[in-house]
Amino acid sequence: MGVLDIFNFIIKDKPIQDLDLSWMGADMHSHLIPGIDDGSKSMEESIAMIKRLKGYGLQKIITTPHVMSEYYKNSPETILPGLAKLREALLDENIEIQIEAAAEYFIDEMLMEKLKNGEKLLPIGDNLVLVETGFMSRPLMLKEIFFDMEMHGYKPVLAHPERYQYLIQDKDFLYELIDRDVYFQINLLSLTGFYSKPIKNFAELLIDEGKIRFFGTDCHNHRYLDMLETLPKYKYFEKIQEMSLLNNSL
Repeated sequence: MGVLDIFNFIIKDKPIQDLDLSWMGADMHSHLIPGIDDGSKSMEESIAMIKRLKGYGLQKIITTPHVMSEYYKNSPETILPGLAKLREALLDENIEIQIEAAAEYFIDEMLMEKLKNGEKLLPIGDNLVLVETGFMSRPLMLKEIFFDMEMHGYKPVLAHPERYQYLIQDKDFLYELIDRDVYFQINLLSLTGFYSKPIKNFAELLIDEGKIRFFGTDCHNHRYLDMLETLPKYKYFEKIQEMSLLNNSL
């Protein structure tokens, strides 16, 4: 066995330290209200995942169900009652953790209509609104929506920008969004290669350039958390703990 083989063997067999997310304070992107989107399927699953998240040292969870015109027509009328039931179930299980709800809005015509009609969105905190797009093509209305949101007093937070191929391929547009001071939120799982190596590389580039304001788990199910627990073995885990983030201000 050569020196390189020995080194690889040692690294491969090195125990993974326990995942500690206490430095993050609040997770502001997850799908934990059961049965209303592609996240948790049952209250039992939600409780089990929240117990695991609390075990990582998180003090607060802001869960963010999808709002998408074609698939998940959620609104405050579906999300907030779901949050109330989840809080009640956590109380019954004696699980003490702050939990709130906002929403992850897909940028489409329905969101434009909501803004046009003056419908209240579900923000994180006072005015932060988590938004997402399709992964491949840039929405033609993206800048228009961001402008409209700002005119209505909302601050857009772009969910997992590292996963959008149109940003990976178009650095000029990426920096146009940065110049507009659009907040970026990276999924912790991106740093493990969970989605793909190019996405991992792009997430690291954004971190290196200091363009990230938030991290989130984007937790949908236990498979996400199983992979999340491998995060401490990746080189950027220590680096992100030293970053100046807004998670702790939520």
